[in-house]
Amino acid sequence: MPKNDKSSGPFALTLDRSDTRGLSEQLHQQLSMAIAEGQLVAGARLPSCRDLAVQLGVARGTVRRAYDMLVDSQLLVAKGAAGTFVAAAALSQPPRAAVVATGSALLDMVYDFDTAPLTFQMGVPASDAFPAKVWTRVVQRQARQQASQSRGYPDPRGSLALRQALVGYLAVARGIHCQASQILVTNGYAGALGLIALALGLHGQQAWMEEPGFMLARAALQHMHVTPVGIPVDVEGLQVEEGIARAPDAAFALVTAGQQAPLGVTLSLARRQALLAWASSQQRWIVEDDYLGELQLGSRAAPALAAMDSDGRVIHVGTFSKTLSPSLRLGFVVVPPGLAARFADTSALLAPASSALLHDAVAEFLREGHFLRHLRRMKRVYHERLEGIVAALRPHFTDVQRAGLAVIVRLPAGTPDQQIAREALAYGLAPSPLSIWFQHETGRQYGFLLGVTQLPREGFARCAERLKWLVDAHQPRMDQ
Repeated sequence: MPKNDKSSGPFALTLDRSDTRGLSEQLHQQLSMAIAEGQLVAGARLPSCRDLAVQLGVARGTVRRAYDMLVDSQLLVAKGAAGTFVAAAALSQPPRAAVVATGSALLDMVYDFDTAPLTFQMGVPASDAFPAKVWTRVVQRQARQQASQSRGYPDPRGSLALRQALVGYLAVARGIHCQASQILVTNGYAGALGLIALALGLHGQQAWMEEPGFMLARAALQHMHVTPVGIPVDVEGLQVEEGIARAPDAAFALVTAGQQAPLGVTLSLARRQALLAWASSQQRWIVEDDYLGELQLGSRAAPALAAMDSDGRVIHVGTFSKTLSPSLRLGFVVVPPGLAARFADTSALLAPASSALLHDAVAEFLREGHFLRHLRRMKRVYHERLEGIVAALRPHFTDVQRAGLAVIVRLPAGTPDQQIAREALAYGLAPSPLSIWFQHETGRQYGFLLGVTQLPREGFARCAERLKWLVDAHQPRMDQ
C-alpha cells in the first residue's frame, strides 16, 4: 500500500485466497490493525476502491465491502468524491518511533528534519531574507511552460538551461571558466560526494581531510570506505606539507578553500599553489567544497581554487542550500574536461539528477539577476546579525571569534559541549558543539559554533544569556 504523508510508514496488504476468511474480511482486519498500530493515522487518505482493487488484483466490490465495514465501525469516514479517510476519533496507538543509532554524526549536526530552524542553527539561510514572491513567480512560470510541453527523459546531468546559467555565474562570481558539459547537477552536497566517489572509484583509498573539518563529510567518506586522514588547519588553511607527511598516498584532498569550515579562514595563495603542485605532480585529485560560494561577509570573496587549476586536478562542488534553501536539495559538480565523459556516464547509470522543473526555475532565477541581488542583500543582513550576535556574546564569554557565517565561542577543555547543545534545544537554541568538528582527540577544542542567519524573536542578548546559563549549569561538574 502506498505511503501516505500523514502515516508513520508504508505497510503491505497481503491477501491469501486459500484462507477460510473472505478477501473482504482479510482486508478489513489488516486495515483495522494498521489503524490501531498507528500506521494509518487520523486524517490519512486511503486509495480509492478502484485503485486499491487494481493494486491487490481483486474485484472493486471486495474493497468496497471492507471499506463499508470500517465505516460502520467508525474507523473510516467516506466523503464521497473527496475520498475515504481514517476517522479523527479512531483509536490508535502512537506511531512507532524509528530506531536511531546513538552517536550518529548526522544527529549531532541536524537536530530534527522538516522543522523550522532554531536560533544559532548552522547551515540554514534566513527565510525572512528570501525573495519569496519573485521565486514563486519564477516557479509558477516554469511549471506552466513544462506542463504545456511534451518531454522525454531529462538529461541525467541536469537541465541544460541550469548548466548554461551556471557557466555564466561561475565565471563572474567564482572565476571558473568552464563549459556546460563539465557541470553535473546533483542532489545537494551529499549527492555530489557520492557521484565523485562512484566516478573516480575511491573505495579503499585515503583522503586528506581538514582538521577540524565538516563532520558529515568525514562520515560520508567513511561510509564510502574512504579513510579520512586529519590534516591540521592554521591561519593559512590546510597545512599541505603535513598532508604529504601523514598520507603521501592519499587519492585526493577535500578542502574548503574559500572559507574553511569551521574556522572561517581562507586558504592562502602559497598553500593553494602548494596543494595544486602536489595534485599535479602526484596525479591526485582535489575536491573543493565551495559551500558558501560568493556568500562571504568580508571583502570580495576569494576566487575558487578551481579558477587556478591549469592541469585539470580540481573538482569543484557547489550548493544552493546555504544561499537559497536546503529543501531544494540542489548542488552541482564542475569537473575538469578530461573527466566530463566519465562523470556523465556515472550520472546517467547510477546517480541521475532530479527535477528538471526545479533546475529550470533556478536557471531563470540566475539568468534574470535575482540570485546575485539576493546574495548582496543576504550579505548586508548577515553582517548586521553577525555584529549583533558578537556584541551579545562578549559580555558573557571571553573567547569569541567570527568565522564566516558563524561565531565560534571557545570554552575550557573538557566542557561537555555536546550535552549542553542537546539541552539548549529545549530553549529554542541549536548551537553546534565545536568538539565534534575534530577527528582526533589530540588538539580537540570545545565550545560552540553559532550560526548568524536566524534572527530570534527574543533578541540575541536574551539568547546569549540563556546559553551562558546553560554553560554555567555544568561548571561545578567541570571544576570537580
